[in-house]
Amino acid sequence: MQLTSDPRRADRERRYKPPPSTTAPAEDLTTDYMNILGMVFSMCGLMMRLKWCAWTAVFCSSISFANSRVSDDTKQIVSSFMLSISAVVMSYLQNPSPMSPPWATLTT
Repeated sequence: MQLTSDPRRADRERRYKPPPSTTAPAEDLTTDYMNILGMVFSMCGLMMRLKWCAWTAVFCSSISFANSRVSDDTKQIVSSFMLSISAVVMSYLQNPSPMSPPWATLTT
């Protein structure tokens, strides 16, 4: 027993409309936070001659660069990256000895 007519009712069909969102989607601020952290660690590495701060700045700037979008300000990200690289270079120019971890100088 086959039906030749369509059992759906055309007058009851309604096109799907997504509900209006009251808030904007949450924006990922990892890029901004890592950019600021990179600049802070760069300045600490330059001013205090701490090599681990300079390397942390390179790490934070790399994360910021990797997570950036096309719409982000590239000048700020590149300047943060260059500042962190210059912090590493300057810290090794001032003291070319290998880096020792901060906890190695603790005496108990």
